[in-house]
Amino acid sequence: MNKKINKIGVMTSGGDAPGMNAAIRSVVRTCAYHNIECVGIYRGYEGMMEGDFKTLTARSVNHIIHTGGTVLKSARSEEFRTIEGRKKAHSYLIKENIDALVLIGGDGTFTGGLIFNEEFNFPVMGIPGTIDNDIFGTNFTIGYDTAINTVVEAIDKIRDTASSHKRLFFVEVMGRDVGHIALNAGVGAGAEEILIPEEDLGLDRLVESLKRSKASGKSSSIVVVAEGDKIGKNVFELKDYIDENMPEYDVRVTVLGHIQRGGSPTCFDRVLASRMGVKAVESLLDGKSNYMVGILDNKIELTALEKAVKGKTEINLELLRVSDIMTT
Repeated sequence: MNKKINKIGVMTSGGDAPGMNAAIRSVVRTCAYHNIECVGIYRGYEGMMEGDFKTLTARSVNHIIHTGGTVLKSARSEEFRTIEGRKKAHSYLIKENIDALVLIGGDGTFTGGLIFNEEFNFPVMGIPGTIDNDIFGTNFTIGYDTAINTVVEAIDKIRDTASSHKRLFFVEVMGRDVGHIALNAGVGAGAEEILIPEEDLGLDRLVESLKRSKASGKSSSIVVVAEGDKIGKNVFELKDYIDENMPEYDVRVTVLGHIQRGGSPTCFDRVLASRMGVKAVESLLDGKSNYMVGILDNKIELTALEKAVKGKTEINLELLRVSDIMTT
């Protein structure tokens, strides 16, 4: 990529994540620092195909570092999956004299950017923003730390009720394909069991584990369940099974749902987003394209966008062992 970068577009796409606004702020102010223009693209790829753009200055992003959601809004776009939709988006970028894109989002966002780059040779740089922490090439994604702290806070409150009424609570958290939120929040909240897609505990083993907990003197229990866990069709099926096989328990279900996406980002997510935004802009100015910015061993690094899209994250086996020991 040899073309000089004079104007950068920034957008958020897919599910929102706490810290996205901090990343937008960082991109805008890094552009201002290097005396280049920055344009906000509203509603992700949908807005790109409609020319929904707004020039952003350093002052445009005042007082957003602490806010959840995304000031640029987000949307999923079926039309962008078509070549006609992408041609429409490209024409608006050219009309606006935008030279490169910073894409803040997850796997779907990066896949769209990868295809867009291949078709139009348009410079793109990705910043991982998703609470699931399921992007290859980074130890942490923006929003993940906030989400697990939200889950731990919720479980702490649920435990008060569980212990007061001698109840068993199944707490479902997000994680359709990976169990990072469930595992880390479960350990942090002292859950008696943690059910994740990567580990098939099995219904019989779950019952045996709960019986051991009961025999050891525990009168209440918390079981954290990732939504993608394979033991039952859903968390309510698990409840029904325990009702039938352990009638001594008063079983309740809490689905935390989208509460995990919202709220003010933690300091960790704000700092991470700020570091990633600077790296994204400066990498584009250095002539790099088709990369994702990530954090590996506390260093901000670049990973090829294709690897980020196709790679798979792995569950922390050491933390799994810690979980097994802590539930003794």
